[in-house]
Amino acid sequence: MQNDPLSHGLWERTAPPSPVTTALSRALTADVVVVGGGYTGLSTALHAAQDGLDVVLLEGVEFGFGGSGRNVGLVNAGMWVMPDDLPAALGPLYGDRLLDLLGNAPKLVFELVRAHNIACELEMAGTLHCAVGGKGLIEIQQRAAQWGARGAAVRLLDATETAAKLGSRAYAGSLLDMRAGTVQPLAYVRGLAHAAIRVGARLFTQSPVRQAEKVPTGWRVTTDRGSVTARWVVVATDAYTNMPWPEIRTEQVHLPYFNFATLPLSAELRQSILPERQGAWDTKEVLTSFRFDRAGRLVFGSVGALRGTGAAVHRAWAKRALAKIYPQIGDIDFEAEWYGQIGMTDNSLPRFHRLAENVIAFSGYNGRGIAPGTVFGRVLADHIAGRIAEADLPLPVTAPQDARLRRLKEAYYEVGAQIAHLADARL
Repeated sequence: MQNDPLSHGLWERTAPPSPVTTALSRALTADVVVVGGGYTGLSTALHAAQDGLDVVLLEGVEFGFGGSGRNVGLVNAGMWVMPDDLPAALGPLYGDRLLDLLGNAPKLVFELVRAHNIACELEMAGTLHCAVGGKGLIEIQQRAAQWGARGAAVRLLDATETAAKLGSRAYAGSLLDMRAGTVQPLAYVRGLAHAAIRVGARLFTQSPVRQAEKVPTGWRVTTDRGSVTARWVVVATDAYTNMPWPEIRTEQVHLPYFNFATLPLSAELRQSILPERQGAWDTKEVLTSFRFDRAGRLVFGSVGALRGTGAAVHRAWAKRALAKIYPQIGDIDFEAEWYGQIGMTDNSLPRFHRLAENVIAFSGYNGRGIAPGTVFGRVLADHIAGRIAEADLPLPVTAPQDARLRRLKEAYYEVGAQIAHLADARL
């Protein structure tokens, strides 16, 4: 996108085409205007249009330009925080609502993929959270116990069982979550765009919103060449938010994340590595993630930005780390590399904001955007349609607050990832 191979890498090369769209160039009216063409925005548009609402969606660049088109593609249940920490952070009412919603969120993704015939390399074999040493083993044991107490389809695997699932003896154990899976993330978001258009939503790209103003009939949002007047505005731009709602961006600390994709592995290697095609990541603070795409490329990622000195540092680390986890692969070239930004909130939980009357937003996915973004889009559509009252939402209404020391933390994460990867590919 925008002639930048480092923005979407392998995903842009292998995703089916995006729907043909144009920039907004006239004044329109609608029931709902959605700002942002990622998972949340497109899910909102799809579900609201299915409800019979007149929906216009404005995307500043292309569908999936932000985190939706750059991520690893793990369709996970829940958030990074421990399940028991959600009621502690949000109170039992909202905590239990959010756990229930996000625990079942991958199911909605899989249902939409099937219902709309989205070609996105869907795998529903679960995910593996891999334990690094004794400390990591304690972490996944706690996760297993907390999710298990809630009836979730999770299972703790010992080192031998984990080695059989991974094709590697690098980890002390793992947590298998059968609710989860993987997709080609840019293909999925483009599929949502096609589906939204088919049910009547009007979608525009290359249409960044410059201004939002209250008018007698609702809100008028203005782009470079047009405008939309609607009763409801959904702000679905998350970590890539710019004007006219910069507070969504400044309440989040950007954490860079990169991925490398190998050349397709041989049939023999593909049978021995992740033979059931789970997606995997580990318990290290500067974590490692890995999964296959449909063509047999191993997608291998971690924290860091592929710019400046980071490009060489992280590329060399990826070679070393991959060799330690999967020495049977040998020396192999990377076919693609790319990176993006994860928006982190201070408690690692998403937020629901009422930015003004009938101007609403979910944001702060903290690296868990696919399933939460999809299900939050449906929640927003249900709220606009009147099926869910504000008091019944899965998150309380909060006001955005600037993240403390945001710029310093962002610099620390980028430099710190380079230092960690320079030190070695330790497990």
